[in-house]
Amino acid sequence: MAEPRLIRKCVVPAAGLGTRFLPATKAIPKEMLPIVDTPTLQYIVQEAASAGIEDVILINGRGKSSIEDHFDLALELESILKARGKQEEWKKLRDISSLANIVSVRQKEPLGLGHAVLCAKNLIGGEPFGVILGDDVIDAVKPAIRQLAEAFQRHRKGVIALMEVPASEAHLYGIAAGEAIDERTVRITRLVEKPRAGTAPSNLAVIGRYVLPARVFEILEKQGPGVGGEIQLTDALAVLCETEGLIGYKFEGRRYDAGDKLGYLKANVAYALKRKDLRAPLLGWLTDLLHQVGGT
Repeated sequence: MAEPRLIRKCVVPAAGLGTRFLPATKAIPKEMLPIVDTPTLQYIVQEAASAGIEDVILINGRGKSSIEDHFDLALELESILKARGKQEEWKKLRDISSLANIVSVRQKEPLGLGHAVLCAKNLIGGEPFGVILGDDVIDAVKPAIRQLAEAFQRHRKGVIALMEVPASEAHLYGIAAGEAIDERTVRITRLVEKPRAGTAPSNLAVIGRYVLPARVFEILEKQGPGVGGEIQLTDALAVLCETEGLIGYKFEGRRYDAGDKLGYLKANVAYALKRKDLRAPLLGWLTDLLHQVGGT
């Protein structure tokens, strides 16, 4: 059951080329690669729907029409499943198409995450909204984007998800530093996008969940290219931080980086172990494998 609504809309950037997963992503969008038997992007949309979000705005790219098809009705396939008495499979497909109102917007050039978010401006209007990055799959009892929306409601400022990372990995992330408000909440004073090794101001990495005020669009429209020659969302967040304040929230849940090969494999194993039909045989196989590896 979905939570009561705190925010109505969220943006899901899905226009990337997925080059880290070539050749698999030559013809299949990275976002459609499955974790067990469910496309990664479906977990993201399910999180939004479970948080009470009604409208999911996909920022799409050329050659990714299969994403839209996945969230549409598949009448011929559904008809075949019903005719064969496969009611459970039919229901799973029908449920996908009713998760949320899916709107697709084309990002014509890969100009960065900030630009991708800006593409949704006309559909968001003047209300606060969520941003969920598809590479970050978060397994949590309360949807991660819901946790941030509640923090936004408490503080009435933009909120970004934070996670502690080893100092040796800080250069891989946007890093936030600030003053603790409570055990999980930080009043952010500084943001750095992928700091050079050894220069990070903290070990709090920015993870792909945000709840932002609509004013961020005004900032993004005036913003020039940043790191990598792209329009960086982190740069716009730094302006928000200076002008009206920004909150960081250390979310509850386990995060998997599905945009990284090792993280993607970990997500597959973790989600398979949550399945009653797979847990026991998978554990048995993993145990045997560990014994074999340990014996070599």
